Amino acid sequence: MSDAPKDLENLIDLMARLPGLGPRSARRAVLYMIKKRALLMTPLADTLGQVANSVRECLTCGNLGTKDLCDICDSPKRTNGELCVVEDVSDLWAMERAGLFKGKYHVLGGTLSALDAIGPEELRIPRLLRRVQDESVSEVILALNATMDGQTTAHYIADQLSDVRVTSLAQGVPIGGELDYLDDGTISAALKARKEL
Repeated sequence: MSDAPKDLENLIDLMARLPGLGPRSARRAVLYMIKKRALLMTPLADTLGQVANSVRECLTCGNLGTKDLCDICDSPKRTNGELCVVEDVSDLWAMERAGLFKGKYHVLGGTLSALDAIGPEELRIPRLLRRVQDESVSEVILALNATMDGQTTAHYIADQLSDVRVTSLAQGVPIGGELDYLDDGTISAALKARKEL
């Protein structure tokens, strides 16, 4: 793309790094935004700046919010003793879309992976173990993706938690499936049919 201005090339290169966008899709998106500069590009640039400055990770669970504690961790209505462990923020949001879970969450930030040298210390597993000890947690629900790494992580966490009830999502979550791609009904069925690990 040597005929495009350098700033435009940089924008396309940055957009191409987003999940689901390759160089061709990024180029189309950038050209479309330029055509709709006043309606789309300028408000998008302003919003990106605002989000970059205001959004942060919740100090307790790892969710995203604009304060040190997210709205879920800050809500007294969410103190029922249930703690749902998810891999990423997108999984937390998928669980929230289902509207059934009324406890709190813990975002691990990934899964254990020997191939990628990701151990418990690289994730929020030590923080999870402290939360279970320090808070009045009666049940830990492992809502991890049904992948090999997700299941390995679930078994590792279950082994570390001997003094609390540990359950996992059941029917409805296919092997190899990811929560972010499941419909609300499937997530609801899986949450209702969780089982002991």
